[in-house]
Amino acid sequence: MEFFKIKRDIPFMRHALIFNVISALTFVAAVFFLLTKGLHYSVEFTGGTVMELRYTKAADQEKIRHSLATLGYEQPEVTSFGTANDILLRLPVRQGTTGVAASSTVFNTLCAAEAGTPKQIQETSAKGEQTTRTSCVNPAGAELVSLQRVDSVGAQVGQELATNGLNALIMVVIGVMIYLAVRFEWKFAVAAIVANLHDVVIILGFFAFFQWEFSLTVLAAVLAVLGYSVNESVVIFDRIRETFRKERKLSVTQVIDHAITSTISRTIITHGCTQMMVLSMLFFGGETLHFFAVALTIGICFGIYSSVFVAAAIAMWLGVKREDLIKPVKEKDETGGAVV
Repeated sequence: MEFFKIKRDIPFMRHALIFNVISALTFVAAVFFLLTKGLHYSVEFTGGTVMELRYTKAADQEKIRHSLATLGYEQPEVTSFGTANDILLRLPVRQGTTGVAASSTVFNTLCAAEAGTPKQIQETSAKGEQTTRTSCVNPAGAELVSLQRVDSVGAQVGQELATNGLNALIMVVIGVMIYLAVRFEWKFAVAAIVANLHDVVIILGFFAFFQWEFSLTVLAAVLAVLGYSVNESVVIFDRIRETFRKERKLSVTQVIDHAITSTISRTIITHGCTQMMVLSMLFFGGETLHFFAVALTIGICFGIYSSVFVAAAIAMWLGVKREDLIKPVKEKDETGGAVV
């Protein structure tokens, strides 16, 4: 399906050098920020405690941060999710304290800030099971804050998650390179991997520069962007191969320009619909999905750029030609032998 059709090919490759210089500068800047600032890892990677609290009224996040600062937590992560009454705390590991002790101390401090007293409340479920819930009540017995969930991640587990995440990224890159080399040609495989790693590094560079939290959901977004960019590169490469077969009089540069121009309508439809969905998560998904959507937004924008201006240009500079994608036709001579 095409919303519009461009009759004249756009000379993308004429300006390939300029676009790739811009891309290279952006890539170098991203690497620089990664090396100097580094990523701001969440507690899933560094280890720590995640606490979910529910207030009976809209929570004062600044007041919560101040209370946590008195306990020695510098720049504690306090976010709301769902409603203004629901608060999510992410607290780093502190030496000399366990996850259970840290969560108990934090809850008692927050309860005291609300002029309440911690209390264990017994509840009976619909199945008749007895459960205990930690809550904070005022002198009249009214509930002020309740502790909904506590998850603790050890530093060793966090390190394992970081290692496994890096291994997953490496395995995806290797798998993509093998797939493209088999389906197309090694020149396209190298071009696609360079372009897609360019997207990944730039996403990480944004997170390093702004010191946004890098969590498991963001890692999932990075892997999704890698697959998304590969899909766009495969579409363009497939159209290049198809154009080589149909237009035998066109040069390599003209073939690439025609292939990219003919996929513009499809690119706008696909990426536009995807971006609308991602923006809905960004604006309405709350804090939990915020950085996941941010990573996808950056990845989609640079994924289009890299597939068009980086991957295709690198393949052209590597010397891709018609013979790399189309096997020469063998013709039979009069004696029945085959000649090329």
